[in-house]
Amino acid sequence: MLAKEITLLILQDKTHKYFGFCKAMSLQSILSFTFLYLRNFSKRTLINKILLLRDRYLELVNINNRLEQENNKLKNELSKQKVQQVNKTANQPTSKQPEWELKGVGNDGQGKKKGRGKRSRKGAGNKAKDRPVTHHETAKVENCDICGRDLSEQPPLQTENVRIIEDIPSMSVSTQVIEVRQEKKYCAHCNKVVTASTELALPKTDIGLNTTTRAIYLWVTLCLPYTRISAYLKDFFGQIVSTAGLASHLMGVARIMKAVYEEIAEDVKSSIRIHADETGWRVNGKLCWLWVFGNSDASVYTIDNSRGSDVVKKMLGEFFDGVLVIDGWRAYLFLICDKQSCMAHLLRKIRGFHFAFPNLGTVFKFYIRFRKILRDGERLQVQRKELGKDVFKRRLYKLHNRLDELLRWPTPNHILKDIIEKVERQRPYILTFVEHDGVPCHNNHAESLIRKGVMKRKVSFGSKSQQGAEAYAIMLSIYTTCQLRKISFVDFMMHSLKQYIRTKRPMLLKEYMTNQAALAMAA
Repeated sequence: MLAKEITLLILQDKTHKYFGFCKAMSLQSILSFTFLYLRNFSKRTLINKILLLRDRYLELVNINNRLEQENNKLKNELSKQKVQQVNKTANQPTSKQPEWELKGVGNDGQGKKKGRGKRSRKGAGNKAKDRPVTHHETAKVENCDICGRDLSEQPPLQTENVRIIEDIPSMSVSTQVIEVRQEKKYCAHCNKVVTASTELALPKTDIGLNTTTRAIYLWVTLCLPYTRISAYLKDFFGQIVSTAGLASHLMGVARIMKAVYEEIAEDVKSSIRIHADETGWRVNGKLCWLWVFGNSDASVYTIDNSRGSDVVKKMLGEFFDGVLVIDGWRAYLFLICDKQSCMAHLLRKIRGFHFAFPNLGTVFKFYIRFRKILRDGERLQVQRKELGKDVFKRRLYKLHNRLDELLRWPTPNHILKDIIEKVERQRPYILTFVEHDGVPCHNNHAESLIRKGVMKRKVSFGSKSQQGAEAYAIMLSIYTTCQLRKISFVDFMMHSLKQYIRTKRPMLLKEYMTNQAALAMAA
């Protein structure tokens, strides 16, 4: 081998007299030639060549070590990027939870989702026209569509084609300018002058109640900013309302409806289960946070510059006699109550690690076993009433032992170690749902509630002032609560503001629902 290396070294000198000759020879012939060739060199010359080879070898070793270090560094950076991407993806709210099915927790990615069957669609609109016809139109045949012949004088056939069309009135409706003459009378008993009020508009404003409710609907429901609402009123109704005037008016409406907001907040605090979540929100360019606390029929929002526990304390107090479903944020942990952490985030994160590192089979095995524990927990929760108290406690104890054994798994790689550490941090809040009826092991409800705020943030980029942020939180709370209780947000706002005009007090949701129930019974 030494002779081979020396020969190759010599062959690099293209000026050597034997270079062209050796290049055309086979390796075996070169080696035979080398032994003969080396006899012509002195001992010192051979030593120098060997030392040269050694130096080159050491140089290549150093280069190889440096390349290996750089390769390991790049692998670590890539691994960190994958981990960050998985964490970012897992923490994003989404309406589609691949880990959650109707019958339990998630799927293992082996099958396809059951989708809806193909439905025939003959045309737009509703299939059944149950509404009564309010207007009749006759479309006459004037000319033939094929040859263009005049058919106006020809009598129509006995049969005709009847279409039912649903449409709104003409979009070119002009704004009504109403002059209201308010009577004034003197009350001798109070020794004051009484001025008549009108339900056409709120006090001290020239914006009518119909415009007010429509603007609120566009602001909250459709997430439009003030500029687009102002443009809509101008383009469709010819009503000119400045952006500043519209903003000031809507903030005033929000102040009027604060009593309804406080009613909703009390309903949320008195419930047995609360879902909580938070997301970023800009107020005049400064990073703040939009919080939501909600149950099955009410939700209350607040925008605060803090993401700490003081916001939770302000909204729920220090004690809560129920179950708080959270996403793992530590600000909720100080509250003294039972807590259930969102397992959808954990499962999504573990599943993301599996897709990011497919060669790590232990990650997928951990995912399957952890998912199986949660599924068994859901079954045990449903069977709780059927099982005896002792049987339920024994099965729950076994479920906790299975989870503890899973967390004691050996960690052959840092990815699985990181996963187990994440699960261990939420260990006290993983199986809380099993002991409480109606409590899910995920926080999908809070994510659904906060999605409206996320849509508003994408359109308007937040709020320009703290007053605007507070106003939006109030109106969003009322809107989502109306949606949860399946009542008309526009109709409630109209009734509530009309009552405020009469009594200086807005109609509360409980009053509205009681009145609607009475009207339904009377009908």
